[in-house]
Amino acid sequence: MEISLAGKVALITGAGSGIGAATARLMAASGASVVVAGIPAAGVETVARDISSSGGKAVAIATDVSDSEQVKTAVDVAVERFGRLDILVASAGVQMHREDRDLHQLPESAWDRTHDINYRGVMLACKYSLARMVEQGSGGSIVIISSITALRGTSANVSYMSGKTGLLGLNRYIAIHYANRGIRCNAVLPGALERTPDHDDHPDPEGRSRTLGGKIPLGRLGRPEDIAPTVTFLCSDLASYATGGEFVVDGGVTVI
Repeated sequence: MEISLAGKVALITGAGSGIGAATARLMAASGASVVVAGIPAAGVETVARDISSSGGKAVAIATDVSDSEQVKTAVDVAVERFGRLDILVASAGVQMHREDRDLHQLPESAWDRTHDINYRGVMLACKYSLARMVEQGSGGSIVIISSITALRGTSANVSYMSGKTGLLGLNRYIAIHYANRGIRCNAVLPGALERTPDHDDHPDPEGRSRTLGGKIPLGRLGRPEDIAPTVTFLCSDLASYATGGEFVVDGGVTVI
């Protein structure tokens, strides 16, 4: 069964690397016109260029999702360039491994930055995308990238974990309150990947890989390309009855 997004226009945040980049490439290969949004500019420009050179349709726009004007501009670019907006994938995120630890000693700046991007940034992307979808009157699909840390209390990164947990509530709200407009919303919860957001900031990335890899039933850490197919499916017409769902893609960790 082939997933087709022919005729669809997708805005993907955090698309310069990781899950966002893998999703942008797969959606373009599935026929969507893609707006590749994120920072730094070099990352999104590279992804958009790769898509275009492979025969797909893509435009890059540097977007800091914590800035509402930049998010609004990204939505406007999608409409100006491709005529409409059908899909939002809210994938932008940070993980401040070194600072985001031990709540009683947590620098409030780490809490604020993490939530500005991972929580508020997703809200802004949803807000402005929903406004366009409602105006168009032809429905749409949103996928929010959360994390299995939203289901467990084991993460050392309290700001990251709490923000990803909040996204599940946002997902449910949108699913319920916009269903009558034909707009679906689902959350995808990835497990541990080979490279986390801000991977190089992790105090022991190699040790993390060894420790986590041995706990995963499928025997390996995930890759962005493992997550992109689920995201793409949920944005397709094949998933037209799926909304408000929480889709775990983690190699089996959460069922242990």
